[in-house]
Amino acid sequence: MKKILPEYAFTQEQLNTIADLAASAGLTENVTRILYARGVDTADKIRKFMNPSSKNFLDPFLMKGMREAVDMITQARDEGKTVAVFGDYDADGICASAIMYHALRVFGIEPHVYVPERTDGYGLSEEVVDRVFEDCNPELFITVDCGISCAKETQYIYELGCDVIVTDHHELPEVLPDCVIVNPKLKDDYPYDNLCGAGVAFKLACALLGERAYEWLDFATLATVADSVPLLGENRDIVTEGLKLFNHSIRPCFTELIGKTYDAITAQTLAFNLAPRINAAGRMGDARAAFELFITENAVDIYELSVKLCAYNTERQKYCDELYSSAKAKLKEKGAYGNVIMLSDESWNTGFIGIVAARIAEEYNRPTLLFVHHGDMLKGSARSIENVNIFTALKNCSEHIEEFGGHAQAAGINIKVENFAALENALNEEIAKTYTAEDFEQTLYVAEEILSRFPEKFAKELAMMEPYGVGHKRPQFCISAGACMARPLKAMSPHLSVKSEFIDLVYFSGAKNLQIIESDVRKKIVFEVNLSRFRGRVQIKGYIRDLLYDGRTGRRVAERIFSNGIARFYAERPEAEIVELTTEQTKQRIAQKLAESPYGLCMIASDRRTLRMYEELEGLPCDLFYPSSRNVANLLIISPAPDVDLSGYRDFIFLDTPGDYNLATLTGKTVYVNGEICGYKMFEGLDTARESLLEIYSALRREINRLSGGCAEDLAAQGESMGFDRREFIFALNVFEELGLISFADGKLTVYRGVKADLQNSGIYRKVCHLQENE
Repeated sequence: MKKILPEYAFTQEQLNTIADLAASAGLTENVTRILYARGVDTADKIRKFMNPSSKNFLDPFLMKGMREAVDMITQARDEGKTVAVFGDYDADGICASAIMYHALRVFGIEPHVYVPERTDGYGLSEEVVDRVFEDCNPELFITVDCGISCAKETQYIYELGCDVIVTDHHELPEVLPDCVIVNPKLKDDYPYDNLCGAGVAFKLACALLGERAYEWLDFATLATVADSVPLLGENRDIVTEGLKLFNHSIRPCFTELIGKTYDAITAQTLAFNLAPRINAAGRMGDARAAFELFITENAVDIYELSVKLCAYNTERQKYCDELYSSAKAKLKEKGAYGNVIMLSDESWNTGFIGIVAARIAEEYNRPTLLFVHHGDMLKGSARSIENVNIFTALKNCSEHIEEFGGHAQAAGINIKVENFAALENALNEEIAKTYTAEDFEQTLYVAEEILSRFPEKFAKELAMMEPYGVGHKRPQFCISAGACMARPLKAMSPHLSVKSEFIDLVYFSGAKNLQIIESDVRKKIVFEVNLSRFRGRVQIKGYIRDLLYDGRTGRRVAERIFSNGIARFYAERPEAEIVELTTEQTKQRIAQKLAESPYGLCMIASDRRTLRMYEELEGLPCDLFYPSSRNVANLLIISPAPDVDLSGYRDFIFLDTPGDYNLATLTGKTVYVNGEICGYKMFEGLDTARESLLEIYSALRREINRLSGGCAEDLAAQGESMGFDRREFIFALNVFEELGLISFADGKLTVYRGVKADLQNSGIYRKVCHLQENE
């Protein structure tokens, strides 16, 4: 189930304040409400937010430990000490290492930079420290993007006769390293604590070199976006300034790595194009290659390293897709019917299970843990949903866990193989007692419902709120709509152009919902707003992100249900065991299954009129043709489409006796059917006489030049204008198409003359006649 909730709600006093702020800032109250809800709630904050720049950068020396770090680095330079820098294998750690490398060289130090690989594990260990000392025997050891949880290891470094500076941004542990620490989460005068690791390294570079350090803002920007820290406060200023470098004086390594020309490089470009290529190096065991790309000035090396990272990313995508397919196959066999999803496999790669776990968690809207076998141990990665704190849940089940760490939405976890089932049961019980069904409902937060034409000034102000990202998502809006005009963006495209009363919309991969969009079913369309310019004119477009509707509403949708029923006649009947029930038995079975689990039950009605016999189902959402969610939550669906995928469901109950069972998903299943309610009354009274069909065919030949449409359903209204019943017209055109009398090739009606055909050769015709005989 999905629900729409407002992103914010205000008291009258707050609304008065917002009105005053909007007036003083010269902004619409619409955008000021969004800003206020996101903590931008004073005139000064609004001014800085709407005008992000380096002028807003904070003094690095407000950060605790910064002065001591600068003094220690200065002393190391002056005394000619050997300096080692130790980073991390992800995009943030690699960018932080690159910033520190460049800054120290300009400052007068030739650093030895060590970028660990994923096999080394995160952070410091005595083993990797020994390797660093064997290589260069440093006298000053600087960490970037790690070290705050390494009190034991930093003490080990100190005992080897080396000073230590830890620069990090992660949460503070109970025991801190006994050394100089630069971390914005320490209690100090620095007013912003959400910098990423490279952001902290950038601030140290600023403390060493002043504005000279701004030339590495592109690295800090990439890391800020890649590490999913909030794009608010100083991060917003960093990313804004860094994007200027990307768009106006892009570094050669990024030109090669991005690989194509963009009208403008945005935070989204970095997040979905550039960051994955950097992270792929670490996931493929060659993080050093990304670091080398960021420090070399040799054009040949830049090209070859870029090609290598792009190849790593392609390989990473292939591995992730294979792992996802493998996990889905296991899940299909096991079933996703609990509060948590847990899977394991010996062949999976630990470098990719986190990515796939996040994908499955989003798809099924449940915490997901994937494990890889390592001898008698399982090494796993957990990803959660917004409302479920997986770290707390794991902590409360720690008796089944060897070690774990992380935060509310993600965790790393190691368990013994024999504890897998015990942990799964414990997590299911822990989550069941801690959270409610509402916590697992997919929630769409909207800034407001649009009730008139979308204002251009508002759209321009939304564009001024860029860059968007984590912690500052692009606002979503919704409109209430009935029937909308929609068409594919181009022939055979899965993407739709949609006309609504208040804004023109684009619906990517929306073709399967075309019938819902065009029908008069009551719906809420959730969308984001994009502003573009074409030939000097401003264009406002909405990009549809989701669609919520009530399948019980709308009058004209009955024709689409009728047409869908005919479409299923083309499909093959699956091999399934059909068990006939009475209405009372059907209701009892539904009640039993709903009580057992919120997942896995699929209730199917062939006709909307059937629902009148099931008052107890009135509170359930009702889908048409396709499930509106992929999380296999208990489903009530009317007239499933022939190609619908219901493979995740385990229990199937037809609320009526359908005209067919032609759904491939039912193969091998036991299907319960209410034998007391007829589900094919839609074919009742349909005129199947040869003369009536001939009359429609003659009209098609006569009016062919006036008819337009890509399928029988498209022509129904035109058939009605010629005096035919819509259902009769749809039925006749399907029969004619099956017999080869007409075709809709290339989305256009063609009527063939001189073709002789026997109605009995049409499976659709025979099926309808058979159903009419058995009503």
